[in-house]
Amino acid sequence: MADVRLKNVTKSFGTVEVIKGVDIDIEDGEFVVFVGPSGCGKSTLLRMIAGLEDITAGTLEIGGRVVNDIQPRERGVAMVFQSYAIFPHMTVRENVAFGLTIAGASRAEKEKKVAEAARILQMEHLLDRRPSQLSGGQRQRVAIGRAIVRDPTVFLFDEPLSNLDAALRMDMRMEIGKLHQTLGATMVYVTHDQVEAMTLADKIVVLRGGEVMQVGSPMDLYHQPANLFVAGFLGSPSMNFIEVSVTEVSNGMARVSAPALEPITVATKGRDLVAGGKGILGVRPQYLHPTRDEEGMLHGTVALTERLGAETVIDVTLRDGSKLIATVAEDKVFERGQPVGFDFDPAEAHLFAPETEAELAPH
Repeated sequence: MADVRLKNVTKSFGTVEVIKGVDIDIEDGEFVVFVGPSGCGKSTLLRMIAGLEDITAGTLEIGGRVVNDIQPRERGVAMVFQSYAIFPHMTVRENVAFGLTIAGASRAEKEKKVAEAARILQMEHLLDRRPSQLSGGQRQRVAIGRAIVRDPTVFLFDEPLSNLDAALRMDMRMEIGKLHQTLGATMVYVTHDQVEAMTLADKIVVLRGGEVMQVGSPMDLYHQPANLFVAGFLGSPSMNFIEVSVTEVSNGMARVSAPALEPITVATKGRDLVAGGKGILGVRPQYLHPTRDEEGMLHGTVALTERLGAETVIDVTLRDGSKLIATVAEDKVFERGQPVGFDFDPAEAHLFAPETEAELAPH
């Protein structure tokens, strides 16, 4: 296996710079997920690692070797695409063995490696079928099997589950996680789905506009977002943001309030924050607790409820007209138009600077 290092990597299409000086270290055996909204550059980065896109500037290393000018087939990587990219006229066995056939492998070697890949992916019973006889999840297994038989040092996945329905996505997500544990291989995975990122990754790279917003473990990014974008992107439902006025800053603490928020005190680094200024307070929906008789720090009216079984999501219109999302236990019942109040622990809140969007609270 191998590590992957991107050092000040850029990519331009004509005069448009789409990747802007990216530095990423992927350790040997790590499962790293590139995540971000459409157009953020995550698939372009993956294709650069694969050698399918040229690097405009910077250095890409795989296993300690600079591979900027190395052909894709010589980089020791294997890529699994969103569209499966399997041949309809071939059986599963022939599809999985295709790369070995092109490489001139012997029949015995092909049979051995195909059998091992089929065992790992639990698809021995599918080997003599054709793609038209397979489900979407089974076709994706074939594409992964074709990558496995190549014995790559790095596996690359480009949104491999986006064509599957919700139930299949969950099943295949678990299978890919098990595959990583079984092979212990370095894996780089691209998705726009933050659930996939949170559940699969050892390390997440959050991208926006061709730049790295933050790198870290899933729970580090969830609990300690570096900025407003990361805070809002990770978590479902996403974090609530309330514009607040700062009335006092002293000894690492700030007193803040808003028309729909009772005054509270939160910890702060103090950077870019002064009394009389503004801040943005972030509170995750699950940290909001309904109160009795409209008491609490926040006050509003129920606009909509969504009962999801394990929990209920409440869409609230606050007294100043702003919106709030709260998630509560499944047995809590709220009616549209019902006045409601919420409390939360200020220690679980985040404070951001409006100008820089950087987090100010030292979590």
